[in-house]
Amino acid sequence: MPGGPISMKFAFASYGTRGDIEPSVCIAHELQRRGHQVRLAVPPDLVDFVEATDLATVPYGPRLQEFMREDLVRDLWTEIIHNPLGALRELWEPIATHWNTASTTLEELARGADVLSTGLNFEQAAANVAEHYNIPLVALHHFPMRPNAQLAPSLPGPLVRATGVASDWLMWRTTRDVENAQRHALNLPTANHRSTHRMAERRTLEIQAYDVNCFPGLATEWARFGDRRPFTGALTMELDTDEDAGVAAWIEAGQPPICFATGSIAVASPADTIRLFAAACEELGQRALICAGGTDFSGITLPSHVKVVGAVNYSTVFPKCRAVVHHGGAGTTAASLRAGIPTLILWSTADQPYWGNQVKRLGVGTARRACKTTARSLAADLGKLLSPDYASRAGEFASRMTTSTQSATHAADLFEGEVHR
Repeated sequence: MPGGPISMKFAFASYGTRGDIEPSVCIAHELQRRGHQVRLAVPPDLVDFVEATDLATVPYGPRLQEFMREDLVRDLWTEIIHNPLGALRELWEPIATHWNTASTTLEELARGADVLSTGLNFEQAAANVAEHYNIPLVALHHFPMRPNAQLAPSLPGPLVRATGVASDWLMWRTTRDVENAQRHALNLPTANHRSTHRMAERRTLEIQAYDVNCFPGLATEWARFGDRRPFTGALTMELDTDEDAGVAAWIEAGQPPICFATGSIAVASPADTIRLFAAACEELGQRALICAGGTDFSGITLPSHVKVVGAVNYSTVFPKCRAVVHHGGAGTTAASLRAGIPTLILWSTADQPYWGNQVKRLGVGTARRACKTTARSLAADLGKLLSPDYASRAGEFASRMTTSTQSATHAADLFEGEVHR
């Protein structure tokens, strides 16, 4: 093309923990590498993390601790079982509370952009801003967010799908007034049905940022949407950290350990968590590597077979371990599946039980509610996963997954394609 490639402008809005925003950061990096202009909006807590990767970033929404009640997040599914309507309303209340502030940031972020991208939180507000500017919206979903029959394989498919539709409707009813207030401020007509319905009418691209093989049957179920719900594979940065070299040396000094990744949300009791992991590994004669995430384990006396570290590069650490135990976040699940080793998910909230369902369904691991886990049950689960059959199935499944580079390349191609659609 005369004059070289055309530089495009991409705006990314992503609110949540690191696992929520990393897909946006990953694609933004690839687009910037291709010579495009990118700008991100992320929670104030994560601005430094994104800026350290050399991307232009602005704060978006409140600090995470103001948005998420950690006790509700940890106990979400317990609350849903006892009071589903009340729990979902409480979960979505922060979205409605901070909707106007998010909209203001989105308007500034998207001004002059060729494409606006959004994560799950504040997706509806972003859709309205994209409609206001008449630019394409690209939604990034790190698990199957839209109604489908595959999330709970043990339940009848029509029931699972109907539950998804009901959840969509309840979200709309909870946020309808604040959404229409935003639409009126943007000189858009009053909305009379769900944002997800309107996004489908506008043929919004909804990138499924996970491997198609993780949810057997989903691609067939969604085939009627054509090219609007493409599967890219997990979008992860695989960043090296200062801990990696020391962790590698510790692993190589003994037998491969069992790795425990506790996630971004702090566990309720760090001392009890250490005791739980240490006791199960001691019973099995295994070493334990604990990746702390958002939990402060300092000041706790550690047994000789346990090592606690901070953030590590999962893509290099996990393959050196015998198995991985984690909370079931989408990014951590992708890393453990790509590593080709058995996975145990101890889930508590959000999409975590869905990923637990799938590792069991695929035969590459198992899952259990975190609050129901004991040293005895943990040792039993891990003892099962350390069998050659699980290792073989996990290795075979890993061979069929996309790499992080393939995923980022595919996603960036899709973004560029939306400019010309």
